[in-house]
Amino acid sequence: MNLLSRLALITVCGLLASPLMAAEEQPSLTGCAAKRQAISEQIEQARANGNSDQQAGLEKALSEVTANCTEASLKKERENKVLEAKHEVRERQSDLDKAMKKGDPEKINKRKDKLAESRKELQEALDELDK
Repeated sequence: MNLLSRLALITVCGLLASPLMAAEEQPSLTGCAAKRQAISEQIEQARANGNSDQQAGLEKALSEVTANCTEASLKKERENKVLEAKHEVRERQSDLDKAMKKGDPEKINKRKDKLAESRKELQEALDELDK
């Protein structure tokens, strides 16, 4: 009887774990599908919070993405974001260089912080480009 109980317990555990393993094996969405999924999740969150204005805006955004999103347009959009972020980093670096020439420690620290923020945004844009 003890062997039968163990076998039943193992079977039940295996059945309960199957959906969890299946969920882990699913590949993450990319491109337009990922964008649609993210907007859908935001819609559900807005619905749960009772924010009908936000929900309506997100539903419009979802219909626009569904109608107009292509992998090529999404890649181009991400490439443009990277270019803008690189331009911002160059500007911030120039601002920091000018502040260092003037020697004002307060301005130097402020410019360093802004440069670090711009570099972080650039890295995020580069990470998005790979998705």
